Amino acid sequence: MRAHMMAGREIVVCHTREGVFALDSVCTHAHARLCEGRLRATRLVCPLHGASFDIRDGRVLGPPAEVPLATHQVRVTDGTVEVALSGPAPV
Repeated sequence: MRAHMMAGREIVVCHTREGVFALDSVCTHAHARLCEGRLRATRLVCPLHGASFDIRDGRVLGPPAEVPLATHQVRVTDGTVEVALSGPAPV
């Protein structure tokens, strides 16, 4: 996992056996930095309260989070990871 700032948003890029995925790096529950959490296969676990998210679609896998994470399209071109941000930054 690596965090990157893009257009004023912190994005976490995750590389797994299933591919490369990009999501907002701020937990929807308590605003913790998810890039400091744990990645277990396709489950991203928040370091603050343990909420977990599916990196493939951003859906919540475990409480206390209730709101899914924004996900972003990713492609790898000549070894470079390119991310297309989706929608405006969350408030």
